[in-house]
Amino acid sequence: MRDLLITDARLLDPASGTDSRGALLVREGVIADLGPGLAAPEGAEVLDAGGACLAPGLVDLRANLGEPGAEHRESIASAAGAAAAGGITTLCVLPDTDPALDDPALLSFMIRRGEATGSVSLLPYGAATAGCAGKELAEFGLLREAGAIAFTDGARAIASARTMRLALSYARAFGAFVVQHPEEPTLAAGGAATEGELATRLGLPGIPPAAEAMMVARDIALARITGGHVHFAHVSTAAALDLIRAAKAEGLRVTCDTAPPYFDLNETAIGDYRTYAKLSPPLRTEADRQAVVAALKDGTIDAVASDHQPRDADDKRLPFAQAEAGGAGLATLLAVTLARVHGGDLPMLEALALLTCRPAALLGLPVGRLAKGAPADLVLFHPERGWKVEAGSLPGKAQNSPFDGRALEGRVLGTWKAGRRVFGA
Repeated sequence: MRDLLITDARLLDPASGTDSRGALLVREGVIADLGPGLAAPEGAEVLDAGGACLAPGLVDLRANLGEPGAEHRESIASAAGAAAAGGITTLCVLPDTDPALDDPALLSFMIRRGEATGSVSLLPYGAATAGCAGKELAEFGLLREAGAIAFTDGARAIASARTMRLALSYARAFGAFVVQHPEEPTLAAGGAATEGELATRLGLPGIPPAAEAMMVARDIALARITGGHVHFAHVSTAAALDLIRAAKAEGLRVTCDTAPPYFDLNETAIGDYRTYAKLSPPLRTEADRQAVVAALKDGTIDAVASDHQPRDADDKRLPFAQAEAGGAGLATLLAVTLARVHGGDLPMLEALALLTCRPAALLGLPVGRLAKGAPADLVLFHPERGWKVEAGSLPGKAQNSPFDGRALEGRVLGTWKAGRRVFGA
């Protein structure tokens, strides 16, 4: 592999606070040097970035893939392509597939399939319970040994307090954490939208926002009892964020992420039964959206994840209450997060930290930073170049974007995995 020198770039490294003009040299898959005034070694390829932003490749903490079991929705190969187009070089995938990732051999298979793409590190979560059914714990030790980054039942809440307590205790013993879908399932059952005036007017069965806070409160109590680390996924309500903020202040091992729909959209996006905007958890009120933005600003939220949930057309072309929940998010992860930068809510480095070094630190990964010796996982993007989200034209199989029709600023120009270019606009 030839050396690569990317010149005239705005180098952005949230881990070190770097925001400066310079160049970056890639040699044998790692960052050999960076800064101003670098000269190209003999025989090196030189790429003029033209002042565009060069940052670490994104670390996506949460994505669902169709494979295994629903490759018609999204395959590993199609997801890898969409991830590369979105600047994502590390993709953490949920285990609630068919079959569930509760077997060490299947985890190893997923990791190898990710490596075979050459464009993304695919890191699987292990199922917290056998079959992600919420009853008997899976074999944490064997799954961890096979490469499980943490444990979760994916989009299914671990409903039993006893099971969750055991999961937190076992995960702690293996140096891992448990990711919870924070929604009390008996309150959420049959619901299609956030309970309130809009759901009533549309005649839709509601999910009370308290269903999220109730599960968060319970699991914080269990983390206190066990000393285990609980991570709450796609947090979307002010009440839940207040509980998490207080738990962190208490020193408990509690972390959380959110997804772009919960800080960019509110419940009005479902409009007249717009099924692309049917998500789990459902879109919330404007007050809750603003609370999520505030939690991004004050550091309560540890990461922003795509929460990619591929659905095919038949899943969405149904009456709203019967349509499948979920939105495609790989290609829009960076640009929608940058909307908070353009809106003045977040500085550039803080926004990028939520997509790079902070999720990497949570997982203990040596990625998500621009530093000598670090893997040359890179994304080059123009922060102000506009584009429009159009379902049917997105990379990957999944086209069910809740941002369909949204004008965004922030276009990925190139993505490199271990120094090899895997996407170029």
